[in-house]
Amino acid sequence: MEDQIKLFLSNRAWAAEKLSDDPTYFENLAKDQRPDYLWIGCSDSRVPANEIIGAEPGELFVHRNIANMVVHTDLNLLSVLQYAVEYLEVKHIIVCGHTGCGGVKAALTNTSYGLLNKWLRNLKDVYRLHKDEVDAEVGEDAKLNKMVEMNLIEQVGNVVKTSIVQKAWKNHQRPHVHGWVYEMTKLAMGSLAHNITNIEITTATIITQTSLAIPTAVMTESKLNTTLIKAICSKMPVQPLASVRSLISSS
Repeated sequence: MEDQIKLFLSNRAWAAEKLSDDPTYFENLAKDQRPDYLWIGCSDSRVPANEIIGAEPGELFVHRNIANMVVHTDLNLLSVLQYAVEYLEVKHIIVCGHTGCGGVKAALTNTSYGLLNKWLRNLKDVYRLHKDEVDAEVGEDAKLNKMVEMNLIEQVGNVVKTSIVQKAWKNHQRPHVHGWVYEMTKLAMGSLAHNITNIEITTATIITQTSLAIPTAVMTESKLNTTLIKAICSKMPVQPLASVRSLISSS
């Protein structure tokens, strides 16, 4: 009961702070939502979507699950994706993983986790596709974080392959799809510099790889070598997937 009281008190304090800054804050918030971003992230309690990018309520439409997976049989994810793209008309989809992901770590073992095994099966397929790249890393942490990056590339690809995004690309030339990794260990080292860096994509896909498109709202100047959020890949509206396949098959 004391834990619940603490939450209620925190809520009241937060509401009071918002009202002191803007007396119409909640009145305006209740009118409607029109976020520019859909965030597909991990359920990990250490990676709250709004907080790590400094977004206010109403700025992100959020879906979270274990290891930020985009599974084409997941009706929850697909419903969120459709609503975000077709009704909210988001401009960007961000798939965000994080270093030290417990779900990814579990998928790299042979341990049985009961019902969770069915979800981890999708991650094990990612490892099968990228086994050489992951195993080439030295040390368990390096292997884990390489797998986090490989998983992110695959999930961004899965977003792009959905009929929802293909239709939006064809008809509206949006949204841009981004893959990011949140590096918690860098924060622990004491750096607060938000330095966005691109990483070369070596995994071939049937979707055209494009140059990185980073929302200006999250870019800040930094000459430090430490990174909190790393941009792994980005896909911009191109031809519908069926057209790309046709070009490949005819070449």
